[in-house]
Amino acid sequence: MSWDVLLLRLPDDITSVQGIPADHTPAPLGRRHDVLATVARAVPEADLSDPGWGVLSGPTGSIELNIGSKDPVDSIMLHIRGSGDDVLAPVFRLAESLRCGVLDCTDGELLAPGRSSGRHAFQQFRDQVVGPAQ
Repeated sequence: MSWDVLLLRLPDDITSVQGIPADHTPAPLGRRHDVLATVARAVPEADLSDPGWGVLSGPTGSIELNIGSKDPVDSIMLHIRGSGDDVLAPVFRLAESLRCGVLDCTDGELLAPGRSSGRHAFQQFRDQVVGPAQ
């Protein structure tokens, strides 16, 4: 069971899904080869041998990077598994490098360093359903 967050371009003043104007069309993150190069620089430990579906493994969890095959890349879905908050550091490095927001698919809020309550709520839900992460 993963906690999913979406990396996408949003207006600067947006803090949740409800604040996104109905007519807003996010700008793409960039050309596919440029996005892959940016990801590789931001998280060099990521395995991008499958450029559409990268994997980043760490000591307390993993992140699957669903980049897809479209060019340009509109967004990247991150499927995050594990228990520690240290998994958030590469998420924010990616977002900063790609100049985009991090949308928590659990509660519709934007994440930022120090503002990740959706992660903790997801972990509590996950632990109730499947037990604590190993």
